[in-house]
This record gives sequence, structure tokens and C-alpha cells, in this order.
Amino acid sequence: MLRRLRTPRRVVITGMGCVTPIGIGREKFWSALQRGESGVRRIESFDDFDWESQLNPKDRKHVPRTVPLALAAAREALTDAGVHTGDLSLGQRREIGVVLGTGGGGLAFTERQYTYWLTGQAHKASVYTIPSSTHGGLSSELSMVFGLRGLSHIISTGCTSSTDAIAYAAEHIALGRQEMMITGGVDAPVAPGILAAFNLMTVLTNEWNDEPHRASRPFSKNRSGIVLGEGAWIYVLEEYERARKRGAKIYAEIKGYGATCDAYHRVRLEETGDEPARAMTLAMEDAGLNPADVDYVNLHGTSTVLNDRIETQALKLAFNSHAARIPMSGTKSQVGHPQGASGAAGLGAALCAMHTNLIPPTINLDEADPACDLDYVPNEAREQSVRVALCNCIGFGSKNSALVIEKMG
Repeated sequence: MLRRLRTPRRVVITGMGCVTPIGIGREKFWSALQRGESGVRRIESFDDFDWESQLNPKDRKHVPRTVPLALAAAREALTDAGVHTGDLSLGQRREIGVVLGTGGGGLAFTERQYTYWLTGQAHKASVYTIPSSTHGGLSSELSMVFGLRGLSHIISTGCTSSTDAIAYAAEHIALGRQEMMITGGVDAPVAPGILAAFNLMTVLTNEWNDEPHRASRPFSKNRSGIVLGEGAWIYVLEEYERARKRGAKIYAEIKGYGATCDAYHRVRLEETGDEPARAMTLAMEDAGLNPADVDYVNLHGTSTVLNDRIETQALKLAFNSHAARIPMSGTKSQVGHPQGASGAAGLGAALCAMHTNLIPPTINLDEADPACDLDYVPNEAREQSVRVALCNCIGFGSKNSALVIEKMG
């Protein structure tokens, strides 16, 4: 079994930035999480973010919506970490890389460009359609704006994208390849064609149209499908000694990561839950921890009948008798399903639990599915200390990823 190299270099989170359906900025995101607020609303616009505050207006037509979302979150994360990129030397810029996770990347942008051509409005199309439609252009935009000369990569593994990106970023620091990384996830899949394609798979809920805030309901007996969400959750990672010496605020240490594949189906999970369970087990082993050491689990919790049931089974396999005693919650009940940004959103919720001693709830859980019988912290935040948290992700193509973090001090 191949495992990442172990080195003495520890990796910590020193900055966090958020652009989310329930609040822009870490404090607003955390506050809304604790209140159990839903960000699900009727779609009134497919382009309602304040681009001009993040990007030169002349560039608006040339990049996907994910770019200003990621820029806003990255700016907050860098400020939070006390990193001022304008003051860095060339050598320092070369020590900082960018690794982001995204599922759809520029798909909505591409859809808009094709619409221009197909409706005889080719003059509106961007000359940068090709580079902006590829996922890799997203990390390049951040590297260029902040002048960062380290690696600039995108991880796109479906719903596990940002979990994998954060682990990949941490590994580069642990192995001494970079000193600091801007990492996390961003996705913006709310566009007409993408919605239609998801609906074709019959995974979107078509209920609760009169009460959209109740539509995303993981583990609920009457759940009926996902609600697509959008957002960006970006983090600054760096080597522990470097962070300590410069007096940086440390949110948590990245302790372990595990990833597996069911090798089963393009969109369906294999029903035993064996491989998602193994990903969680590998993450705990990588962290040198046991199931009993985990204080909180942030769940994938898509709100589909099959996924929630199989994730519950996987949790029981991974945590054995401890599964029933660990509080868990599904952030998608509040922000919808942000696709490739899911893992980064879950990490933000786990950090919230660690630093506020309040575990965010799974809202809209009025009556649990009998097959989903664990402690999902229904409807109201719960006061509890959290030192170790595990974030679980399950994606299309039978992919599974888990990340373990630990509070320091």
C-alpha cells in the first residue's frame, strides 16, 4: 500500500476566507452556521456576485464566476494569515503555491459562450474562451493577481476535489517543496444547462418549491435530492515552525488524509460503504489516531436517499462502536451542494466547531430516516469541545476522500 512520505514538517492552517450562501467572510459564515440558517433560496439571477470589487470590470467577460468568488475568499484568507503579497520578495513569491479544488470550474462560463455563438451573438464571446473554460485557468488567475510564483494547480475529482486539493497542498509543504500554499475549493454550478443536466440524472430535489429553505435535508426521512450550491472556501497552509516564528494565528494542524475508489459506477455508490469507510480509516491511521479520538465528523450528506444511507453505513464500519457516540453534521443542509468545494466547506464548519465550541447542526432534520440512525446534531447547534475532527467526502466516479485535523494548544 502506497502512503505519503512522513517527514518532521508539520502543516497548519493560518488563514481562512469564505464566500458562501449564508454569509461572506469567516465570521458571518460561522455565525450563520451556528444559528442553523439556510442559504437556499429561489434562483433570481445566474450572475449576482459583486465582480467589480474583486476584478477589473473589463475582465468580467473573460473569466468564469468562480474567479471573483475565489479571489474574494483568498484575499480574506491572506489578510487573516497576516500575509501581504505586495510586500514579498521574488524569492518569497516562489515559495508560495496555489492548489484549488473545483468540480465544474469554467462550465457555466463555457455554457454562456456557446449560447452567444448559437444565437448569433458571437461578438459578445470572449477571446479567452478556451483558457477560461479549462479548470487550470482558475488557479492561474489567483497566481497572477497575487504574484505568486510557486506551483499553480487544480484538482478536479468531482465532489472530493477540494479535500484532495487541501491534502495535495499540505503534502507539498510537508515534503519541503513549498513553504506556504493557498488552497481550498470553489465552484459555481448554478447555470441553466448545468441544472438541466443534473435534473436529467434525477438527483435534484423537485420538492419544497414553496419553502426552498427546507429543500436540502440530509438524513431526513422525506429527503428527495440535492440542492446545488455555490461558494468559495480558501485557506492558507504553512509549515508549523514558520507559522510559530512569525506569530501567526493557528486554526488547526492537518493531521491525516485518506482516499479510495469504489471502482463501481459513474455516479452511484457501491452499497456496502466499504471504500468510503476505508478512506476514513486511512485518514485516521495517517493521523496516528483511533476512532475514539475523533470528537466530530463533518458529513458529505448530499440529501439523496441512497448516498445518505450508504454514508451512514460507512461511518459505522469506520468508527465501529464509537459511531453512535460521535456528533456529526451535514453542512449541505445549510449551503446546498457546492460540488467540488464541498470538502473545503466542510473544513470551514469543522474549524467553526473547534474554535467556538459549538457544533453546527444538520437543519431540516425533523424526522430521521430509520436507516440513518447516528447523531447528526439535528436542527440546533450543540455546545461541545472539539479537538479532533474528520471531514468526509464522497464523489462521482466512486471517489472517496477524508481529512483529519486537530486543534493545537
